[in-house]
Amino acid sequence: MEQTQSLWGFMVQQSDKLWAQTLAHIGLTCISLLIAVAIGLPLGIWIADRNRAARAILGVAGVLQTIPSIALLGFMIPLLGIGAMPAIAALFMYALLPVIRNTYTGIRGVDAAVTESARAMGMNTRQVLMQIQLPLAMPVILAGVRTATVINVGVATLAAYIAAGGLGEFIFGGIALNNTNMILAGAIPAALLAIILDFLLSLIQKADFKKMRKASLVLPVLLLLFSSFYIFPNAQQKILGGFTPEFMGREDGYLGLKSKYGLNIPTVVISDAVMYKAAFEKKLDVISGYSTDGRLKAFDLITLEDDRRIFPPYYAAPLVRQDALERLPDLEGVLNLLAGQINDSVMTDLNYRVDYLKQLPEKVALDFLMERGLYKVSRQGKSGVVRLGSKIFAEQYILIQIYKMLIEGNTNMRVETKTGLGGTKICFDALNNNEIDMYPEYTGTGLLVLLKPTPAQMKQLDGSKERVFDFVQMEFEKQYRLKWLSPIGFNNAYALMMRRSQANENQIKTISDLKTFADKN
Repeated sequence: MEQTQSLWGFMVQQSDKLWAQTLAHIGLTCISLLIAVAIGLPLGIWIADRNRAARAILGVAGVLQTIPSIALLGFMIPLLGIGAMPAIAALFMYALLPVIRNTYTGIRGVDAAVTESARAMGMNTRQVLMQIQLPLAMPVILAGVRTATVINVGVATLAAYIAAGGLGEFIFGGIALNNTNMILAGAIPAALLAIILDFLLSLIQKADFKKMRKASLVLPVLLLLFSSFYIFPNAQQKILGGFTPEFMGREDGYLGLKSKYGLNIPTVVISDAVMYKAAFEKKLDVISGYSTDGRLKAFDLITLEDDRRIFPPYYAAPLVRQDALERLPDLEGVLNLLAGQINDSVMTDLNYRVDYLKQLPEKVALDFLMERGLYKVSRQGKSGVVRLGSKIFAEQYILIQIYKMLIEGNTNMRVETKTGLGGTKICFDALNNNEIDMYPEYTGTGLLVLLKPTPAQMKQLDGSKERVFDFVQMEFEKQYRLKWLSPIGFNNAYALMMRRSQANENQIKTISDLKTFADKN
């Protein structure tokens, strides 16, 4: 197996990328913060003496703050596409509330006797604001800016999901690849960044009146300078690839494409939740995907032939705790009722119904079982509890619902489901830590992400589906006391995908063809 690399060694190895993503993270944070201050500060001043408007504006800003960050990014994509714009828009909305609220609170908190005295001395409204209210309210306003800064540093990690860069690329890649060093390489700089920026702002906030006034004038200039750290992706690229964090860091992913094919194209990291649509809308030219994904059919994409065979077999099978099989003797037989029942085309169609036709996974699972004559009415038994988990994409939801119905229809066991557990690391850790009893896994993922075999072992396996399955079955039982049951039947392998029209126009059928086309352009 691979030798364990230290965190420091990993960070040194990835120093160029880590530095670039840190600068991008600072830039994203400061651009959105600058816009929030530019809009939120005047708005907070305006509502300070308008109670009805204050309630409405603070209410709207509060509602924006309560929207889950990943959902807010999702809402932005149809309007602004992928990349920098939706990320900045979402971060701006999160920063807006603390800036508006603290500006409003700070100005309202200025002693009325002070402002009345200023007016009695002949100051007009603007002079009172600039010379009395804002200086006295500045500590409270800066406290709001500090809050907004810390919020934005944290939320900016999610920008990696929509091809906007930042330290989230390391965090999400590490979660997907079961790589703790990669997670920490993103999380530690993000945490340090939040602490440093908060500390610098606290120095301004604690300064005396004259220094604070000068510092508050310098603050917008500094935000503008830090904003320039973020380099917008070049939209004029001839060909642009969009890959998931997991794919970017795997030997059977982009690393393999570079080493075995010599493929080296401009890339962005993006979530598979929006990747297919981005390809369909011509924002991306090449994406990583899964060969049984229903969105292939929905968005008229084709898979490129892996003519040098870098993608190993990814046959799906239940991965189960050995102690659960011993505790529940009927479980293995019921789970194996699905063995060999779903081939590639059937799984693609099931995924299409969920991903594109928007049918519920429960309905798709029920229809499938009834068509195959496998459905039985639930017995609602109490002879034991089976905890089923899944990753966070449609195929896994469908499989979990199928297994749930099989178990409840053929045994007296009760099923608890924990769906949407994220990537491989989260599901595997949940299984290994006895938080779930089973989840569907793929032999290629078990091999490369969890076992991490040596090059000699990989050569011996030679991409054979039988050898790979036997190897992961033996090693998982020996190392983890986990058992791979009989494969379901389909091979959900990694693949490179393009729009059908683009591939046909440029006569691209294989990954080697793509490499040739990329070299020419």
